[in-house]
Amino acid sequence: MRYRMKSLGVLLFLGFCLVTSSHVFHEWTKLILTHHWPQTFCTMEHCHTRFNYWTLHGLWPDRGVACNSSWHFNESLIQDILPDMEKSWPDLFNPTSTSFWKYEWHKHGTCAATAEALNSQHKYFSKALELYHKFNLDGVLKQNHIVPSEQHYTLDAVEGAILNSYGVKPKIQCLHPGKGGEFQTLGQIEICVDREFELVSCEKALDDIWSRVNDILSYALNGVTGFSVCDEDLPIYYPPLTGKF
Repeated sequence: MRYRMKSLGVLLFLGFCLVTSSHVFHEWTKLILTHHWPQTFCTMEHCHTRFNYWTLHGLWPDRGVACNSSWHFNESLIQDILPDMEKSWPDLFNPTSTSFWKYEWHKHGTCAATAEALNSQHKYFSKALELYHKFNLDGVLKQNHIVPSEQHYTLDAVEGAILNSYGVKPKIQCLHPGKGGEFQTLGQIEICVDREFELVSCEKALDDIWSRVNDILSYALNGVTGFSVCDEDLPIYYPPLTGKF
């Protein structure tokens, strides 16, 4: 049974690659400002966090991955914004490390850099921080009474709070329960902008379909899942910070 599930996963992945291959070499048209909720991330990844606000996960072009492997991350180029990086874009595994930023630059920054406004490490990281503070996701949710608590929310309530404030639809992702679970846990929220850094709606795409398929396979094989688009039929748990630090 396990072998058959793995074989199915390989076939689905190959099919997904064939369907999306026509987009690989196209210029990106949209940037995805991705926030994650530290408590949910650390529940999933077995870490501890002291951050009780939404932190940056990354600024991702909608096309392209690791576009220039020879363009290495250099911390000295962003020295003036390091205090803000450490607060707003921390490595949740190791808040004193720069390895997360190195990874994000290699995977996403080198692709975003095809735009003149993002064609240096300083421009890329500064723009991400600028957008993060401008949109203030944490404040928007609080203003609309969406706060961490033991009560549950509907997907419509969370999405509506953001839609009413920004005028565009976000992509809201959850940590999904196993079979028979009664709620999903809010984990990641994506806000999208165009090449002029103007807000646009985030569309559900083929990668979301693959993500849900991967979740199903991952749970079947290992009993664990990752973030994917929230299920509109399940209540959403927005967990408060727990633990001692």
